[in-house]
Amino acid sequence: MPIDAAKAVAAEPRSAEIAWDHKDVQLYHLGLGAGVPATAPEELRYTLESRLHVLPSFATVAGAGMGVVGGLSAPGVEVDLAAVLHGGQSITLHRPIPVGGKAVTTSRVAAVYDKGKAAVLVLRSETADAEGPLWTSDAQIFVRGEGGFGGDRGPSARLPDPEGEPDLTVQRPVREDQALLYRLSGDWNPLHADPEFAALAGFDRPILHGLCTYGMTLKAAVDTRLGGDVSRVRAYSTRFAGVVFPGETLRIRMWHTEGRVRAEVTAVERDDAPVLTDTIVEHD
Repeated sequence: MPIDAAKAVAAEPRSAEIAWDHKDVQLYHLGLGAGVPATAPEELRYTLESRLHVLPSFATVAGAGMGVVGGLSAPGVEVDLAAVLHGGQSITLHRPIPVGGKAVTTSRVAAVYDKGKAAVLVLRSETADAEGPLWTSDAQIFVRGEGGFGGDRGPSARLPDPEGEPDLTVQRPVREDQALLYRLSGDWNPLHADPEFAALAGFDRPILHGLCTYGMTLKAAVDTRLGGDVSRVRAYSTRFAGVVFPGETLRIRMWHTEGRVRAEVTAVERDDAPVLTDTIVEHD
């Protein structure tokens, strides 16, 4: 079997040095659709180096996403990228991410779950710089066709549905070329660019990176619910419920309670097909 669960979890953590600067941050923000309108003060915080702040979801691409890359190449893990889908993502921020810096990311396979038709890898990465911890990130990766090995099924708890109508609903367009731009931040999976590869994975055209939708949703929450202050974000988690195709529109419904924004995201053009669910922004 391509995944040896015991070997993967027992493997020594892998560490890698990463570095980023303002250009990496700006490219990431542009890949999320930032900069529209181009001269709006609230957008210049994402695009102009003299005013730049860092959206916390940048943690998923800092150093070209070495945490996930390291996990997928861990001992005991050998998978076909065409069978890989991102199931969920969480980030805990220990302090605001600087506009530029150097750090060490230590990654490991924290768990392997048997979901029957698929295996789920929990890839954990912890990143710190000279001043101490920056963030901890967990990625849940579904590998289709690799379940059924008799392992632990893992947690399956779902959040209860939000109560009442959302406090705010916004729509965010996904450009036709957005996946092509977003992949320049480090996720080169051809699923997001090559129609022939997408067909092998069962899609009639390339799909948007789930982490792009993840970042777009956090930006919407920060801009509309947190006064544009990225430093207020303490943690951010989601479960990927469906795909997005470039050219579609995201409908983002938000419920805001003290210290928490709950979001549910759907694709407008496909009768509000679910895209992100169980999405929580914890904040000061």
